[in-house]
Amino acid sequence: MKEQVLADVSTAIVKKRGGGEREAHLVPALTIVSHPVTRRVGERLLLEALSAGREVALSRSAPDFLRPGSGLGMPLADPFVSRKPLVFAPAGEGRVRLRVDEGGTRVIAGEPLQGVREFGPEELAAGVPLEFAERVVLLLHAIPSELEDTADPLGMVGGSVGIRRVRKDIERVADLDVPVLIRGETGTGKELVARAIHQHSPRRDKPFISVNLGAIPKELAAAELFGAQKGAYSGATRDREGFFRAAHGGTLFLDEVGEAPPEVQVMLLRVLENGEMYPVGAQTPVSTDVRLLAATDANLEEQIRQERFKAPLMHRLASYEVRLPPLRERREDIGPLFHHFAREQLEAIGEANRLASEEPYAEPWLPAPLASRLVRYSWPGNIRQLRNLTRQLVIGSRGHPSLRVDPRLEQELDADATPPSGRLEPTPTAPETREGKAAPRRKPSDITEQELVTAMRESAWDLQATADRLGIPRPSIYDLIAKSPTIRTAGDLSAEEITRCFRECGGDLDAMVPRLEVSKRALSRRIKELGLTPSGS
Repeated sequence: MKEQVLADVSTAIVKKRGGGEREAHLVPALTIVSHPVTRRVGERLLLEALSAGREVALSRSAPDFLRPGSGLGMPLADPFVSRKPLVFAPAGEGRVRLRVDEGGTRVIAGEPLQGVREFGPEELAAGVPLEFAERVVLLLHAIPSELEDTADPLGMVGGSVGIRRVRKDIERVADLDVPVLIRGETGTGKELVARAIHQHSPRRDKPFISVNLGAIPKELAAAELFGAQKGAYSGATRDREGFFRAAHGGTLFLDEVGEAPPEVQVMLLRVLENGEMYPVGAQTPVSTDVRLLAATDANLEEQIRQERFKAPLMHRLASYEVRLPPLRERREDIGPLFHHFAREQLEAIGEANRLASEEPYAEPWLPAPLASRLVRYSWPGNIRQLRNLTRQLVIGSRGHPSLRVDPRLEQELDADATPPSGRLEPTPTAPETREGKAAPRRKPSDITEQELVTAMRESAWDLQATADRLGIPRPSIYDLIAKSPTIRTAGDLSAEEITRCFRECGGDLDAMVPRLEVSKRALSRRIKELGLTPSGS
C-alpha cells in the first residue's frame, strides 16, 4: 500500500493535446494562502530545482512567486520575513526536507520548526500549511509539472489541478448540444459549472432554468417538469407550462437528479431519446428543444443496483461527465476562495478597503493561525460551507482592522482538521526562556487566566517570551488570548486610546506597552496605521 501511495504522488496522468494520455511527474510547490498584501494570495512558486536534486533558498527577497498563467512575479517582500534564507531540499523517495536555521524566519507547521523537518509524499499530496513570521502562510504541496495553465472566463476561482481540469472539461463540451452529468459532493459548485456550460454554448442568449428535484414534492414533480393540462389532477385549475417549456431553446439544469421519482425518470428518458414529452393529462406528445444538464452527489451506480435509478437514463445523461473535486482535494484554492468571498461581503457592508492595503507593515487582515486552520480543515460542506463561514467572520469583525475569531469556531476547525505532521530532526526538546532555562512543556488547556496574565506582564507582553515562560507553542498564546475575558490585543484598542497614550508617553513605545498591556510589535503597527511616528524612529 505504501509503495502505491508513493507512486501516486510522484506521477500523475495528464491528457495530451489531440487526445491520449501521458505520465507527468509531480513537483513540490509553494502557494500563498495568506499575505498582508491580499492581492498576492494565490501566487505560486514551483520548486522544480528539487526534482533535479538541487536546493531552493527562500527569503524575503527571493525567489519570485507568480500567479498561474502570468510571466511576471515578485518575492514575498514582507519586511518581517528574514533576509536569511531557509532551505528546501530533496530528501529522496518523493520527500522534501526543510531546514530552518537559528536567527532566520520563524516558521510554524502546527508547532515552531527549528532544525530540519522532512515532509513525505502523502503530506505533499494533502498540503502542508507553513506560517512565516506569523504573517505569511504558504501551502507546501505537489502539482503536475506540465499541467497547462488555462484562462478563467468562467468565474471559477482557483488554480488547483482539479479546478483547471474542470475548466478544460467545460471548454470541451460547452459548444456541443449533448447532455452533461455533473458529479460532486454537496457544496462543490455544480450549478456554477452548469451556468458556465450554458454561458459558453450557442444557447447562451436563451433561458437557463435551474430546478432542484430534491425540493419538489414527488407527486408534483412530473407536472412541474413537463407541464399539466387543466383538470389533470386535484387542484389543477389551469394549464401548467412546466420547466421544460419555460426553458425552450435554452438549457434546463436538473440538480439532485438522483431524487427523480420513477415515473419522472421514464419521462426524462423519452425526452432524451426523441425530444418529445407528454404533459400530465395530455394524450399527444409535445416537441421540446432543450439542452439537459443534470447534477448529483448521489452514487447513481449503487442506486441502479438497488433498482432505484434507471441505468439507461444515467447513460443518456452522462453523454459527457464532469467531476468536481471536494475542497479538501484543492487546498491551494482555499486562500483565493476565502478572499473572494470576503471581498464580496466586505463590499456589501461598505468595508471593501480592508483588503486594499499595500502597506508592507500592515497587520495581516487574515491572521496566520486562522489561515492555517482554514487550510487544515476537512470542509465536509465544501465551498458552500467556506462561503458561509467567511460571511460569519466578516460580519463578526465589522469595524476591526483584522478578523476576529470566536474560540468556539477555532475549536470546530481544529476538531476536524488534518493533523500537522512531518519528521523533525533533531527531536525538539523543551523550549528555553529568554533567561536560558528550559521551561517544562505543558498543555495550553492547563494554563489558568491568572498564569497567562502574570506571564504576559513578566515578559513585557512579548508573545514569544510568554510562550517560552509557560512552556507552550506560540500559536497557543493566540488561542489563550482570544479566549481570555481580560486580555486585549492591539486590534481591540480604539484610535483615541492609542493616540492619547502616545501623547502622554511622548511617543515612547516601551512606555506605552505596560500601560496598554499589548504586544509591542502589534502596537507599533497600529501606531503606523494611524500615521504616528514613535520616538527614536
